[in-house]
Amino acid sequence: MFLLIVLPLFPQEKTLNTNYGTEEKLSFVGMTLEELIDRFGVPKIVIAARGNELWQDDVIFQYNDGDFYVYRDRVWQVKFASALGISNKDGKAAVLRVLGNNADDMGDYALLQISGMNWPLMLRVNFNNSGQVSAIYLYRPDF
Repeated sequence: MFLLIVLPLFPQEKTLNTNYGTEEKLSFVGMTLEELIDRFGVPKIVIAARGNELWQDDVIFQYNDGDFYVYRDRVWQVKFASALGISNKDGKAAVLRVLGNNADDMGDYALLQISGMNWPLMLRVNFNNSGQVSAIYLYRPDF
């Protein structure tokens, strides 16, 4: 009986898992335009983003659930306010704990390779000067 009361009081380390819609968010990368519009409807805003090179130009479909970066006919990157247990304004130390030992701390951002999908996926979490999350991206590094 004592263990049932005391064990929940100890802090639990949060790990990256596939609960709470994570699998669904991972599936957003690779969606076709048709799948994107079927799932989310007409975007609130559509923006053209110019890259340094012509091949880096993107069309961004903005929805409440995130910003979807489209190249040709597929989503290759998604920007979230919250994903995989991380939210904007979270502290860097908490983010690195959530991402676990496989994450690479690059100073002003952290990277985590995600396996088990049909193509390579990366999670990039950007930090501002105060060490808080400023952006969360899920993307295909091979695009």
